[in-house]
Amino acid sequence: MTRRFTVVIERDEDGMLVGTVPGLQGCHTQARSLDELLERMREAIELCLEVQGEQSGPVLELVGFQSVAV
Repeated sequence: MTRRFTVVIERDEDGMLVGTVPGLQGCHTQARSLDELLERMREAIELCLEVQGEQSGPVLELVGFQSVAV
């Protein structure tokens, strides 16, 4: 069964792409290119699902991002 996960992609101060899955606690990785990042994200998601197994709570649905001025 194929499942879909939202991946948030950011660039750090060193130029590395950092991918995080908001719906899976602790699921993140980094790479220099988008292709490499997506490949690593698939691996990270598989590992997170394997490790968390039935312990994982419900997968959160990403609703959106909002900018807040302070």
